[in-house]
Amino acid sequence: MSASSHVAIIGAGPYGLSVATHLRARGIDFRIFGTPLQSWRSEMPKGMFLKSEGFASNLYDPDDSFTLKRFCAEHNLAYTDENSPVPLDTFVAYSTAFQQKFVPDVEDEKVIALEQVPEGFRLSLDNGETLTARHVVVAAGLTDFRRMPAELANLPSSVLTHSAEHHDLSGFSGRDVSVIGGGASALDIVASLRAAGAHARLVSRRPALKWNMPVEPHAWRRFTPMSGMGGGWRNYFFEHAPMVFQHLPQNTRLDIVRRWLGPSGAWPARKYVEQGPVLLGQKLRGADYRDGRAYLRLISHEGVESVVATDHVIAATGFKVDLSRLKFLGQDLQSQLRSVDSTPVLSPNFESSVSGLHFVGLASANTFGPVMRFLLGARYTARRLTRHFAQANS
Repeated sequence: MSASSHVAIIGAGPYGLSVATHLRARGIDFRIFGTPLQSWRSEMPKGMFLKSEGFASNLYDPDDSFTLKRFCAEHNLAYTDENSPVPLDTFVAYSTAFQQKFVPDVEDEKVIALEQVPEGFRLSLDNGETLTARHVVVAAGLTDFRRMPAELANLPSSVLTHSAEHHDLSGFSGRDVSVIGGGASALDIVASLRAAGAHARLVSRRPALKWNMPVEPHAWRRFTPMSGMGGGWRNYFFEHAPMVFQHLPQNTRLDIVRRWLGPSGAWPARKYVEQGPVLLGQKLRGADYRDGRAYLRLISHEGVESVVATDHVIAATGFKVDLSRLKFLGQDLQSQLRSVDSTPVLSPNFESSVSGLHFVGLASANTFGPVMRFLLGARYTARRLTRHFAQANS
């Protein structure tokens, strides 16, 4: 491998792989680092379904030719564009095939340090290798951005974990488990726990749960555009016009990304979640540890206090981008990065305030909109970045 490269990509998830595929098609030199599809393979519960519809669950090559639909047809797997949830196993098989076809040279190494040098950037890998790159694309997944409520700080790791730590939940069979949260990860975890024979309860501050239900055929759909984010003109705009979204006032962008398409679950999990105890409208006040068990202190919206004793607590409390948690970004780079709400301020080419350092995926959502929280945001990202790097390379 060359000790220098035009582009280095940190992260081998859907965004990193889509960018790499486009770069290769344009003949742009790159290297890509990370465990391929790590979050999808090992940090999501077995048996879950994607929230995205089939037609919006793709990785992206320049011709949009290697789609989930094509993969399922070639392997005799069930598929429809809409109203047929995509199983996690199917998506992992498809995205693995995509990676092996288009980006077989992913280097399963961890970048442990990144620093500026006259040639651009120097990357240090955990295998001891160093290399330089003119441009760096940070396609970090969710792993570094796990959010853990401060109210659970008193619990030891023996009884407290984050939802991203669990792929196989069969080890909880017969145990009492409390899941904190009200979004897709919480609902999927509860469904998987109950399917595995655990005594699972959901504890959520939300007064009601929201489900992504099948889209019913209505006459109005003929006059309302459908997008990978759902129906309606706003979703259509968010998917197809991230280049326009970035020009909205900063506070407007932040508010839209924070509120749009809030926590909700894939409808196949509903039957499992509603089988057992669901404690809604409950705010977590704190937690204690006694005699090998966790005791959750709750207060309802009406002010009624209660305590729940449980064998284990799983915090399905989502993820929050925070640049300070990317340890490979040294203090010097951190001090140069302009940020808002702990996320990078980006140019139209996904470039941060540090020239040549780009951020994609969830870290770019506050600039380009809620589409960057979904798989389908990788299409615009890959095309825009590749065009930019091609011009810089000419």
